[in-house]
Amino acid sequence: MKPISRIAAGVQASTTLVIDSLFKQMKAEGKDVVGFGAGEPDFPTPEHIKQAGIEAIENNQTRYTPAAGLMELREAACYRLKADFGLDYEPKQIVVASGAKHSVYIALMTLCNPGDEVVIAAPYWVSYSEMVQQAGAVPVIVTAEEEQDFKITAAQLEAAITDKAKVFMLNSPCNPTGMVYTREELEAIAEVCCRKNIYVIADEIYCNLVYDDIEFVSFASLNEDVKNRTIIVNGVSKSYAMTGWRIGYSASNPELARVMSNYLSHSTSAPSTISQYAAIVALKGPQEDMQVMKQAFEARRDHLVERMNRIEGVSCIKPQGAFYVMMNMKNFLGKTMYGKKIESAEDFAQLFLEKGLVATVPCTAFAAPGFVRWSYATSLAEIDKGLDRLEEFIKNA
Repeated sequence: MKPISRIAAGVQASTTLVIDSLFKQMKAEGKDVVGFGAGEPDFPTPEHIKQAGIEAIENNQTRYTPAAGLMELREAACYRLKADFGLDYEPKQIVVASGAKHSVYIALMTLCNPGDEVVIAAPYWVSYSEMVQQAGAVPVIVTAEEEQDFKITAAQLEAAITDKAKVFMLNSPCNPTGMVYTREELEAIAEVCCRKNIYVIADEIYCNLVYDDIEFVSFASLNEDVKNRTIIVNGVSKSYAMTGWRIGYSASNPELARVMSNYLSHSTSAPSTISQYAAIVALKGPQEDMQVMKQAFEARRDHLVERMNRIEGVSCIKPQGAFYVMMNMKNFLGKTMYGKKIESAEDFAQLFLEKGLVATVPCTAFAAPGFVRWSYATSLAEIDKGLDRLEEFIKNA
C-alpha cells in the first residue's frame, strides 16, 4: 500500500496523555498509584453550570449551531474579555472551538503556509510544536532557563526571528512552568512582534489562575497594533472545571475570525450545543466558585513548593499561576537508581512510577530536559502522599 501522510506519520503522542493513561491503567489494576500528570482541576463543574447543560437537553437545544458557535456564547466571550481585561471585541471576532487546544490548532492552520516559521517560547506545552508541524510550518524554539524564571526576553525573541517567521506563540500563565509575564516583559516582546511584523497566538487559558495578587495582563490589551495581530485563545476548561465539556474560543481581528470560522465549517463544525449553553452561564454567571478553586490551588502550591524544596536532591521555583510545579531533578542524571542508570527525565519519571507509584510528567518534550512536572490540581492529602513517596524513592535508591 502507498505510504500515509508524512505529516501525520511524524506526529508524536502527547506525553501528558501517555503518562495519564498508564497511571489510570495501573490504578484500574488495583495499584495504589498517586497521579500528578493530567492538567485538569479536581473540582466538580459548578452546579449552576451543570444545570444549564441539563436544561439545554430538556429544552431540546440539541441541534447544530453556526460553525463559529452560538451568538449568545460569542457575546458572553466578549462580555468576559471586556469585564476581565478591558478588551473590546464584537461577536463576529469570536470563534468557538472544541477546547482551547482546538482553538490553537485552528489559529495555526489559519496563519501558516508550509515552510513558515513559528517561534515558540520554551518551556512550552507539548502540543505546540506538534501542531505547528501539522500545519506544515517549522517550530523555532527559544528556551528560557530556570535562572530566568523560565521566561524568554525580547532580545532572545528578536534573535530567533528570520524572514520566514510568521507567528510567535506565547503562553502566560505557562504550562508547564506556571510563570506569568509582567506587563513590562510583554511590552518589550510586543514591540519586537510589531516591528518584525509577525502574528501572535496568546494562549491565556490559565488567565484566572494567577496567585500572590500578581497582575495578569492580556497580550492584546497592550495597544491596538498588538491587538490587531494577536489571536487570543481562552476557554472554560481550567477556570470553571469544565475540561470534558470541550469549549474553547479565540478572539482576533475580523478577517482572521472569518477564515477560522470557514475552516471550522469544513472540519469539525461547532462544538456540542449542550456544552455551549453551559459555557454561556459559566462566562456570564457568578464567578465565586472560580475564586474558591483559585484559593485552594494557591494553598496547595505553597504547601507543595515548601515541602519539595526540603527534599534532598530536588528543587523547584515557586510558580505564579496555573497549577504546575517544575521539579529540577538534574542531580540524578548520570546516577544509578534501583539498578538503572538515569539518563533523562523520562528515566526518572518511569522509575518513580514503577518503584514509587507516583505519576509525574517528564519535561523533555516540553523543551525542559532535567525537569519533571507535577500538577497540584489534586488534594493536599494526595500531594503529601506523593511527596512522602518521593522522599522514600530517593532515600531507598
